[in-house]
Amino acid sequence: MKVTVVGAGAVGATCADNIARKELVEELVLLDIKEGFAEGKALDITQTASLLGFDTRVTGVTNDYSKTANSDVVVITSGIPRKPGMTREELIGTNARIVEDVCKNILQHSPNAIIVVISNPMDTMTYLALKSTGLPKNRIIGMGGILDSARFKCYLQQSLDCSPNDLHAVVIGGHGDTTMIPLTRLATLNGLPVSNYLEEAKLKQIAADTMVGGATLTKLLGTSAWYAPGAAGAALVESIIRNEKKVFPCCVYLDGEYGQKDICMGVPVVIGKNGWEKIIDYKLNAEEQEAFNKSAEAVRNMNSVLDNLVQA
Repeated sequence: MKVTVVGAGAVGATCADNIARKELVEELVLLDIKEGFAEGKALDITQTASLLGFDTRVTGVTNDYSKTANSDVVVITSGIPRKPGMTREELIGTNARIVEDVCKNILQHSPNAIIVVISNPMDTMTYLALKSTGLPKNRIIGMGGILDSARFKCYLQQSLDCSPNDLHAVVIGGHGDTTMIPLTRLATLNGLPVSNYLEEAKLKQIAADTMVGGATLTKLLGTSAWYAPGAAGAALVESIIRNEKKVFPCCVYLDGEYGQKDICMGVPVVIGKNGWEKIIDYKLNAEEQEAFNKSAEAVRNMNSVLDNLVQA
């Protein structure tokens, strides 16, 4: 099995590092446009192999897509990162052209690859990847909901003083500060609703903190986060490569599910060897469905920027 990670920046390199450590594949390729950058990151990761006990072969290449040939999964992290004060919408113009070019080059050498999109704004970039490639919808997956859910669990864990591994908590909707929807009603600790332990006001605060989780880190770090996004990308790759059938909230193409059509948004899906295999219906209540509809409207507004780019 072979995986390619496009973009050797902080997120891409962290994703690659996690994939290598877990020995998910025999061959891992890290590609970047900056001369020597991916090669250096790959060598650095390789030099940890004897210390960490893995045998994954990691190769770094500078913009040579021929080296990515026959990849089973391709993770796209390319694009400029979000800077303090920058919205995801502002990233569209630059990152759209990058993602479209990456998809074109990847499919020339790996026509059967499953594509995982991490580049921001992720919902719009996932939609662009699907529309520009014409691939079956199950082979294009946006990672965002996995990351948002991990942040949701983090804030719940801090309030409950429990193991995050005992929590089930999901974020659906758009991958944006105002579009994501932490489903507090369905969050559980070892099968019991977290509302048994936390007051409504506290749950609302946790949901609010989750929604600005990315912006909070951007403000603290001066750039986008990388440890959790990289780990989230690797977790998605693992479920594909190992055919784990895990249910993850991912950005996928909706065709009537959750009341939406012709849009890519975060919903719970089963992830296996064929990509995303089916959408799970969480039976949203009226308030949650209204929030999802508003999220969809915001995502469509971002997607409309793509039309303007084409016209330009």
